[in-house]
Amino acid sequence: MKTALKILSVVMALALVVGCFAACGGNGDDTNAAGQVKVINIDLTEEQYAFGVDKNQPELLEQVNAFIAEVTENGQMEEIFNKYFGDGTPTPVVSAALDESKDQLVVATNAAFPPFEYTEGTNYLGVDMELAKLLADKLNKELVIQNMEFSAVVLSVGSQKCDIAMAGLTISPEREEVVTFSDSYYKASQKLIVPADDTTFDACQTADDVLEILRGMDANTRIGYQSGTTGQKYVEGTDDYAYTELSVTGTSYENGTLAVQAMLNGNLEYVVIDAAPAQAIADSVNGVA
Repeated sequence: MKTALKILSVVMALALVVGCFAACGGNGDDTNAAGQVKVINIDLTEEQYAFGVDKNQPELLEQVNAFIAEVTENGQMEEIFNKYFGDGTPTPVVSAALDESKDQLVVATNAAFPPFEYTEGTNYLGVDMELAKLLADKLNKELVIQNMEFSAVVLSVGSQKCDIAMAGLTISPEREEVVTFSDSYYKASQKLIVPADDTTFDACQTADDVLEILRGMDANTRIGYQSGTTGQKYVEGTDDYAYTELSVTGTSYENGTLAVQAMLNGNLEYVVIDAAPAQAIADSVNGVA
């Protein structure tokens, strides 16, 4: 999936850090000399993204599902996707200050997950952020975006601190205990990021091929992921991903960009992350326009 030029600036800091690592030599021989990465173009999982709604607001859930159906039918959803996966121009979104005296829609997100949510200065951009703005306008509410660590996003809605989670959320039984999921609006998957000169997975054709190789690796193989994501479940083999049975050493990071930085610095062998962010990060590291 090719990510649009407009999201390149989101991870510009990563490119600068990568340059520093290349110049300084990182951890010696373990550092990827080329300073570039590649995404193994195989979907390791099949997932559905949805919005997590406060269980105490069933009316909001109905409104959100009606909204998803409307923007899908009238083409607004496709238009937003084109801004981040095509040649459209992203529209910055501004968050109002939280004020309980006002009629506001409070959205929980983790704005380090391009192209679904990220920041440029004080503005928010991304698929979810533009949908959040449309939803707030549809409900005649003022939009408030609460940016937090990904692991706190669902919990903030479950504790009624926020109305809805819009953060590239994969539907899962664990999260359904805390929030009520809307209808799905996006099909997602996990993909593997490796150093550009790594040929381990080049002959793989299927997810099973990749998994077979990963199963042959021991604790000396270090794989990074964003904390609280499906990537973590895949690597750790927890819950619905017990079938992976990996013996590798998994390492948690606040976001995928930091995980890739660690890989480039020789602290990890691989990274598992959602497909669209994986491509966005790889394009930025590799200087792809």
